[in-house]
Amino acid sequence: MKQKIREWLRRYLPAELLSVVATLAGAWVGLQSTHSPLSAALAGTWAGNVAYFGWLLAQDVQLARRQCRAQHQPYTRRTFGRNVRALVVEFGLAEVLDSFLIRPALLYYLPRWLGNFTGGVLAAKFLADVTFYIPAIVSYELSKKRLRNFGE
Repeated sequence: MKQKIREWLRRYLPAELLSVVATLAGAWVGLQSTHSPLSAALAGTWAGNVAYFGWLLAQDVQLARRQCRAQHQPYTRRTFGRNVRALVVEFGLAEVLDSFLIRPALLYYLPRWLGNFTGGVLAAKFLADVTFYIPAIVSYELSKKRLRNFGE
């Protein structure tokens, strides 16, 4: 189990750290530019998503390129499509619920309830991540062998 936890941390922690910074920045910019907590919640959600999934896609593309190179095969648009499909399978329903319901709602309400914008955004991000990672990790493990072997 320790090996699995290390694997998950290697995969998700760098993306998560980028996402924290992007979520805080996006929420702050949204609030400053519109003075709307709803805009702040949506901007924080989507800024965090772009950073998170951008990092993961870049890492997956890099890994697929290495696998293809080892097999003396080119990395193609089709291979890129497989990278994207693997991310969709990994995150799928968890991401839809997270991006359109759970995370924006928490980012809207927690800063107000706690009376502290930064603390509320961080608390919301943490709570949303709990509901996000359980199905995401299960899907990742189930899809790893089938969707992440690019040296075929």
